[in-house]
Amino acid sequence: MANYAHNTDGHNHGGTEVAPPQTAVIWRTFWVLAGITALEFVTAFLFPAGTLKVAIFVGMTIVKAFYIVGEFMHLKHEVKSLIWAILVPTIFVAWLLIALLVEGGSIFQLR
Repeated sequence: MANYAHNTDGHNHGGTEVAPPQTAVIWRTFWVLAGITALEFVTAFLFPAGTLKVAIFVGMTIVKAFYIVGEFMHLKHEVKSLIWAILVPTIFVAWLLIALLVEGGSIFQLR
């Protein structure tokens, strides 16, 4: 006969404890992301089209992306070296894309 742990309610849980629900963390994450999204909507309707509006959107998108990666992919609970091993190449790839977009237009000015 197998050795199983029993709860006081008489149900067999196979020797594992059931973690309490973390609804507070889920709601905090919801409200943070909802707040940033609300700021994006306000920015979309209040600022005129242009570089400032695009820069604000890019900044808020990066903040949301870091928050989502930290919360839902549990990266904020990892060791710092793993976080930097993911973050540094991502920054270099973003820098490369920006450099290619900025300098790519200069090829047409050489003619």
